[in-house]
Amino acid sequence: MDREWNDSQPIYRQLRDWVVGMILDGSLEEGGAVPSVRQVAAEFRVNPLTVLKGYQELVDEQLIEKRRGLGMFVREGVRPVLLQGERERFLKEEWPRVHGTIERLGLSVEELQRAAKNGKGSNRLEGAQGR
Repeated sequence: MDREWNDSQPIYRQLRDWVVGMILDGSLEEGGAVPSVRQVAAEFRVNPLTVLKGYQELVDEQLIEKRRGLGMFVREGVRPVLLQGERERFLKEEWPRVHGTIERLGLSVEELQRAAKNGKGSNRLEGAQGR
């Protein structure tokens, strides 16, 4: 699987964010196994050490845990914590820009609701795990 990497952020960080996205959208469940380092490295054609560095960030953040001889697993209870953090980040970092664009374009609440119902502008993460 090929993936477009964003040059403004290290690949290991993008891999970390990809796993967080899978946890948030439910494709990785709490207690479930995280795709292996080798599998992700092969699918995305990146160095396994790059994947390991992204995963280590998740371990350091206590979002996933290593189980010797078994692999890495999503820790229980992390989804609500992640969701709260992502909401706060969105409102602080992204919403001001989005809100400014809405105001500049003069979009009404009705237009935004109609666009949301039609699925316009939805951006789903792509990656392994059948996504």
